[in-house]
Amino acid sequence: MTTKSWSLRSQNIASIQKRPSSHSPMGSPSRSPRKKITLNTIRAMYESKIPIATITAHDFPSAHVADEAGMDIILVGDSLAMVALGMEDTSEVVLDEMILHCRSVARATKGALTVGDLPMGSYEIAPEQALESAIRVIKEGRMQAVKLEGGSEMASTISRITRAGIPVLGHIGLTPQRQHSLGGFRVQGKTAESAQRVLEDALALQEAGCFAMVVEAVPADVGRLITNQLSIPTIGIGAGNACSGQVLVQSDMTGNFPPGRFLPKFVKRYGDVWGESLKAIESYKVDVKSRVYPAAEHTYPINDLELTEFEKMIERRRGR
Repeated sequence: MTTKSWSLRSQNIASIQKRPSSHSPMGSPSRSPRKKITLNTIRAMYESKIPIATITAHDFPSAHVADEAGMDIILVGDSLAMVALGMEDTSEVVLDEMILHCRSVARATKGALTVGDLPMGSYEIAPEQALESAIRVIKEGRMQAVKLEGGSEMASTISRITRAGIPVLGHIGLTPQRQHSLGGFRVQGKTAESAQRVLEDALALQEAGCFAMVVEAVPADVGRLITNQLSIPTIGIGAGNACSGQVLVQSDMTGNFPPGRFLPKFVKRYGDVWGESLKAIESYKVDVKSRVYPAAEHTYPINDLELTEFEKMIERRRGR
């Protein structure tokens, strides 16, 4: 082989190697690359009274679009038990499953702060168990912080994790992992006494070192008053717009679910991903059945001489 031929062959191989996989997850670079969100960024937003936009993600595509949309925090919530794994509730998902989803989200997220949920059973036994689980979420899941549910009773656990240098996002009010002890998914803080307990939980978590906390399903005025009593951000979900930020489950707010599914009162649907996906897939099925797809523009050509030679090869095989 001549030097020129070898050079051309090398160029062709390099060209093939640079060609992305047909299932490559990444598109073109972000339209507007941004500075990485850190705890300091979140703190500065809080002090400047800039609302903190938070959303859940459970895999590479959902994290990729959330990051591209400019979310401040992406939470790998244990709600993935239902929306990604088809489980009955969040109590079914285990730590190893959460870590797998965390890693997928981490690969896609370039700008937002990432937080991984500690699932039920991974932190309640003792502070040391919680710390071990949190370390795994950070090291194996590649998250930048962890979230866990509970109020005053979890303060010592949160303190143990934060003393080890792992940021913690608290979660008070309605805590779905404890739905059975709460009598189901019920709004919390509807009486003065109940609201006082939620406030005490919030203050305990702040004292334990949480950098922020989710406040779920409390009256808007209770959310406002609790937020005003704290010196760290509150991320509301069904807690009114006076919280320092908001969070929603991505599949809920994008409408990625079939008709008739129950939605909590606090969810605002911003899209119809299910409807658009269903329409697209049904159109694809029709095109396949009618042989409209693939059309000529979706196929690869072959040189006429090569095609003729191939047809002759087939004839020779038949004649054997």
